[in-house]
Amino acid sequence: MTLLAGTSLAAESSRPLSFVRDVQPILTKAGCNAGACHAKAITGQRGFRLSVLGFEPEEDYEAIVKQGKGRRVFPPAPEESLLITKGAAIVPHVGGKKIVPGSEAYQILVRWIGEGMPYAAKDEPVLTSIAVEPARVTLKARTTQQLKVMARYSDGGSRDVTSLALFETNDRAMAESSEEGLVKTLDLPGTVAVMVRFGGKVSVCSVSVPLGAPVDALPPVKNFIDQHVFANLKQIGIPPSPICDDSSFLRRVSLDLGGRLPTLEETKAFIASKEPDKRDRAIDALLNSPDYADYFANKWTSLLKNTRSEASDITANFAFHAWMRDSLLANTPYDQIVRQVLASTGTIVSNPPVAWYKRVKEPTTQLEDVAQLFLGVRMQCAQCHHHPFERWSQAEYYQLAAFFSQIGRKPTTIAGEDLIFHKRGIAQTEHRKTRVMLRPAGLGEAPLDIPPDEDPRLALVDWMSQKTNPFFAKSLVNRYWKHFFKRGLVEPEDDLRDTNPPTNPELLDALAKHFTDSNYDLKSLVRVIVQSHAYQLSAMPNEHNAIDRQAFSHFYPKRMTAEVLLDSIDMVTGAKSDFADLPPGTRAVSLPDNSYNRASPFLKVFGRPEGSSVCECERVQSASLAQSLHLMNAADVKGKLTTNNGRAEQLSKAEMPEPKRIRELYLAAFSREPTAEEVRIAETHLLKPRTDAQGKPLDSQRSKRNGYEDLLWALLNTKEFLYNH
Repeated sequence: MTLLAGTSLAAESSRPLSFVRDVQPILTKAGCNAGACHAKAITGQRGFRLSVLGFEPEEDYEAIVKQGKGRRVFPPAPEESLLITKGAAIVPHVGGKKIVPGSEAYQILVRWIGEGMPYAAKDEPVLTSIAVEPARVTLKARTTQQLKVMARYSDGGSRDVTSLALFETNDRAMAESSEEGLVKTLDLPGTVAVMVRFGGKVSVCSVSVPLGAPVDALPPVKNFIDQHVFANLKQIGIPPSPICDDSSFLRRVSLDLGGRLPTLEETKAFIASKEPDKRDRAIDALLNSPDYADYFANKWTSLLKNTRSEASDITANFAFHAWMRDSLLANTPYDQIVRQVLASTGTIVSNPPVAWYKRVKEPTTQLEDVAQLFLGVRMQCAQCHHHPFERWSQAEYYQLAAFFSQIGRKPTTIAGEDLIFHKRGIAQTEHRKTRVMLRPAGLGEAPLDIPPDEDPRLALVDWMSQKTNPFFAKSLVNRYWKHFFKRGLVEPEDDLRDTNPPTNPELLDALAKHFTDSNYDLKSLVRVIVQSHAYQLSAMPNEHNAIDRQAFSHFYPKRMTAEVLLDSIDMVTGAKSDFADLPPGTRAVSLPDNSYNRASPFLKVFGRPEGSSVCECERVQSASLAQSLHLMNAADVKGKLTTNNGRAEQLSKAEMPEPKRIRELYLAAFSREPTAEEVRIAETHLLKPRTDAQGKPLDSQRSKRNGYEDLLWALLNTKEFLYNH
């Protein structure tokens, strides 16, 4: 950006200027220390390197004042300094004009150089925090709000730094912010956050954009989730859709809990049932089924990098997957599952959770994966510099790494398998920049004195599983909320930070409290989510709420994952997919690792993850041309449609009226009855005469079977089938 004339910097002419208070903010506002400019890794730009966003002012001061052979600042003629001539583009500057000659920013830089470039005044007050005003505001669509930023200092003083602050919204489809802090809302309703940065401090303005439609009727409240969701909908004026019908609910909850479609028998029984609590019964049946354990083990083993890179991995991968599945089936508390992974010792054969340490070997990778997966905190940036959007410093990065500093490894008789043990000694890690040895500490906590004989990983999981931990429970409930509702209360689901607040903070707090109060009971969390009427709302929007994308006024349809879609096609067609080293009929959601992606074009095309990242974004959920072509033309899909004794052949031979056979097909694919029009279209197609490749008429049995294969193909290619809705 360019600092224009008239920019108010509120610098008193009588006060001596300092680099920290007056100059560094100008450089940051102008973008000089952005990652794309002079804060570029290693070299910066043309040998002039600054710290990212000015988090290391002493280093930046040295780079400006003492490096560059003294050409960057020239006190005898300040206007001739390269800092001035380059920044104002008086001489050629790749970055363009950053400061306008004559502007207040220009004058301050010139004056600071003329005063001898002081770093800071003696006893200069230190910046302690910033506050944005207003902190919360409600704005109609297509309106504006000017923000004001106040910096607060250690001496109790404050100053207006609006013109020097940086502004950024967390959802540019909902609101925009100018460089001067003028926020403009767009057309989408909901809640958007404006992140404000100055001097290494951050603050957030929460902007609510109501739709303003009348909310005259709300579904009955089933539990605390409904209370918070419906209260938010009422506040922002978005009327919810009605509760979905039984067919939609059963299909939805079966896919979300068991990773499968309901069977024909389950669908018929559920629709026919008059029991008032039949939905709760269906939920409990799914939670207690092996399907639930299979489906969620598939989710967690991928996130925990249960990948196969060589043949010897097969034992470890199968053992780890089986352990995770059994833990979920037995409803082992979540904190205990995490403890068993992070604090594991021994061999994979005797203690399968040890397999995680086979995949994740470096302390830095271990801390980054743990922070992102279990705490919802992305620490990667802090390895090299202060996190630009958070309060985490390099020191806190290496303090977290210190928990993994005493992991010992010994080779075993099995090739590629190590015995993991606690190596006696003081837990500590060297700071990459200062070379100071740092002791372990939880995020935002004081360093721990851990005796040499104690495993520091135990202290880590003790801290994580405390009910007062601000990250552990919230990270999990937000991740699970996204699983069921398509989007998290915080997006991305593993990026919980002050500058990325939840769309419904009260709901996130309530979910986390429920989870900790239940002693980290995963099934209890899942049950309360899917029992809520918020989860059971129809996917069909009403005249007002189609525009909603974050308030959960209706169910957001989501594409089936690769494994679930393959299993669903198998179930509807009556075919089976075979996988190496596994019993015939094994479901795709039960596959233990990523190696099966190579042997299954279907899983690869539809985005089954390789398990190389703890980010759920590795799983491809977006549609593609390759996926459409695969469903329409691929040999494996055609083979399932024409499989011997499959659904098409069985229906063609069934001794029942045609409308009833069509009904069976719709119940299997969509868990609902076909409409009269759908029956008419299907019957018309089935009665068409058919010929073989030589043009000879097919016999009635073969013709009927081909007709049902066509119907199956058509249903499998509909959005109604491909989506959970």
